[in-house]
Amino acid sequence: MKLFKNYILKHMKALVIPIATMIIALTIDSTFPYLQKIFVDDIMLNNKWEYIGKFFFIFICLTLARSIIGYIKEYLFDKFALNVAKEMREDLFDKIQCFEFSFFDNTNTGELMSRIAEDVDTVWETLGFGMRLLIEGIILFMISTVIMFKLNSFLTGISLLVLLPVGFLGVIFDKKFCDIYSKISDQTAQINSMAQQDISGIRLVKAFAREKHEISKFLNVNKQYYNLNIAQATLLSKFIPTVDFLTNLAPITIIIFGGLLTINGSISFGTILAFSSYILNISFCVRNFGWLVNLLSQNKASLDKIFKILERQPEIKSSENAYKPENVLGNIEFEKVNFKYKDEEILKNINLNIPKGSTVAIMGATGCGKSSLISLIGRYYDVFDGEIKVDGVNVKEWDLEKLRESMSVVFQDTFLFSDTIKNNIDFGGNHSEEDVVKSSKDSCAYEFISELSEGYNTEVGERGVGLSGGQKQRLAIARGIIRKSSILILDDATSALDMETERNVLKNLSKMENRPTTFIIAHRISGVKDADIIMFMKDGEIVEIGNHESLLKKQGYYYNIYRHQFKDFELIQEVS
Repeated sequence: MKLFKNYILKHMKALVIPIATMIIALTIDSTFPYLQKIFVDDIMLNNKWEYIGKFFFIFICLTLARSIIGYIKEYLFDKFALNVAKEMREDLFDKIQCFEFSFFDNTNTGELMSRIAEDVDTVWETLGFGMRLLIEGIILFMISTVIMFKLNSFLTGISLLVLLPVGFLGVIFDKKFCDIYSKISDQTAQINSMAQQDISGIRLVKAFAREKHEISKFLNVNKQYYNLNIAQATLLSKFIPTVDFLTNLAPITIIIFGGLLTINGSISFGTILAFSSYILNISFCVRNFGWLVNLLSQNKASLDKIFKILERQPEIKSSENAYKPENVLGNIEFEKVNFKYKDEEILKNINLNIPKGSTVAIMGATGCGKSSLISLIGRYYDVFDGEIKVDGVNVKEWDLEKLRESMSVVFQDTFLFSDTIKNNIDFGGNHSEEDVVKSSKDSCAYEFISELSEGYNTEVGERGVGLSGGQKQRLAIARGIIRKSSILILDDATSALDMETERNVLKNLSKMENRPTTFIIAHRISGVKDADIIMFMKDGEIVEIGNHESLLKKQGYYYNIYRHQFKDFELIQEVS
C-alpha cells in the first residue's frame, strides 16, 4: 500500500498506455483458441475451404499486431518500473544524507548498501515483471473464463474447482515466504558489510597475516546465508510442485469430461479444442500465481526494510523558521553544557566564551571528550543539557545547512574520495584554480602535489590510498581552508605531520584574512602553544584553561606535558 501511495500513484499516467496495450494483446491472444474452433468446425468439418485464405490472412494480421503491441507493452512496463526504482533510490540516498551521526554509529555500511542496491532491485523486478504478470494474469483469467462459460459452463465449473486450492496454498505460504526473505535480506546486508570492511581493511589483514581468520568469519556468515536459502528452496519445493500438479490436472480433467461430452454430441470437436487452449491460458495464470507469491513475499520483505529507513525521522533537524543570517561572525558560547552518549556521561558542566577570530586549543588524554565537545558546535550530536550559542543564538534554533556551511571541519579520520586531488580539495565548491592552489599552499600541500606527474589532476585511490598519512592530512586541511568559513575545526588534523610542517601550517592559518574562530585538538605542545585559549580536559571536564604562559605558571597538567615533551631540550640547555 505504501509503495502504491508513495510511488506508483505518482506514475499512474505512465501505466495507461502499457495497460491498454496489454488488454489489446490479451484480447488478441484470446481470439486464437476461438479461431481454432472456427477452423475445425466451420472450415474443416463443413468443408468450407474457400474461406481458408481469408482465415490465414486474419490470423497473420493478428499475429503481427500482437508482436508489435507486445513490444510496446514490455518496454513501457520496464520503463515505468525503472522510473520508480530510480526515484526510490534517490529518496533513500537523500534520506540517509539527512540522518545524524549517531545513526551511522549504529548502522553498518553494508546494510545501507543492501537497501539501496538489492532491495530496490527486488522492487524493480516486482514492478517491471511481477506486476505486469499479475495484471496480465488477472485480465487473461477473466477474459478466458467469460469465453469458457459461454462455450460450456459445466466444463468451466470443473476446471475452476480443480484450480481453487492454489489460492489457499498461496495464502498459507505467503507468510512463510515473507519471513524467510526478511531473514535472507538481513543476512545479505551482513555479508555486504563484512565484505566491505575486509576489502577496505585488506592492508591491515595482510599486515597481520589474518587472512585465514577473516576467511573463517566470512565462511560462517556465508554458511548462515546458505542455510536460509536452503530453507527458502525447501518451501519452494513444497509449493511449486503442488501448484504444477493442480494446473496439470485441469487440462486432463477437461480432456476426460470434454471427450465424453463430445462423444455424446453435447459439444463440437472444435469447442473442446478451443476449451483446451483456454484452460491452458488459465493454467498458465494460476502457475504464474505460484511464482508471484514467491516474488511478492520477497518484495514485501524488501519494502519493509526500505520504508523503515524512508519513514525514520532525523533526530537532529532544523527548527521551523530557523535562524539563517547572511553573515556568521563566529562567537561561540558554551553554557553549562552536559552531553551523554548511550547513557554514558561524556561532558560535564562545560562553560566557555570564545570571541570571534580566537584560536582555541584543546588537550587531554584519549577519551576525555575533546572530539565530542567540538562535535556539538555543528549539531552533529545534540547536548543533553545546557546551551551552545553561535553569535548569541542557540544552535538548535539555527538552520542546520547554514550553520554547517559556516564551518570547516577536518576530522581525525582523514577521508579522501576516489577522485582527483583538485576535486578532493574543492569538494563540489566550484572554487577557482587560484583558490585551490592557495589553499594547498596554506596547508603545505603544494610542494608534494607539484611533484606528482599529473599535479592537481592526479587520481587518488580509495580513502587516499597511495598517499602518506601526512599528505592526506594536508589535503584535508586544504579542503577545510578553501571554504573560508567563520569557524574552523582541526580535530587532531596535524598528528601525522612533522613538527616543522605543523608549525608552518598553523602559522599560515594565523595569517589568514578574516581569521576564523579556530579549534585545534592536538597532543603536542608545539601545535597549541600559540593559541589564544588553551584548555586541558580530563574525564569530560575542563580542568585547566588559559594561555601558554599562564598554564606553565600553574604547574598543573599542561605544565607536566610541557616538561615531558621538552625535557630533552632542557637537558641540552643544561649541558650547554
